[in-house]
This record gives sequence, structure tokens and C-alpha cells, in this order.
Amino acid sequence: MGSKPDLKRAQWQKSSYSGSNGGDCVEVAALTPCTAVRDSKNPHGPALLFPAGAWGDFLESIKS
Repeated sequence: MGSKPDLKRAQWQKSSYSGSNGGDCVEVAALTPCTAVRDSKNPHGPALLFPAGAWGDFLESIKS
């Protein structure tokens, strides 16, 4: 995947399904050339990085 993206500049988005109390949810940040995913309860913890194609395949599989 090349060099590691700068997660400090990432614009994280939380699912609207997490509710008003924050809930147990994940946050996603669209980066180039990957997508980052982290635990919303641990924003300074590790993030998983998925290549763009793999993330797209994952989203399509959960939609069907």
C-alpha cells in the first residue's frame, strides 16, 4: 500500500446508526489510496487500513 497515510489529518465519520449517545460503533475515514477504520471509543488507538478495492468489495458484500 506504500507509505502510511497521516491519520491525524483524517476526517472521521461515525455511522448515523450509533445513536446520540455515541454507542459502540466504528468510524471510517476515506484516505488516498485506502480507507481507515477505528473504534469510536478509542480514537487514539490503532486503525485498520483497507485498500480502496478491498473496502469497496466489503461494502458490496454487506449490502447484499
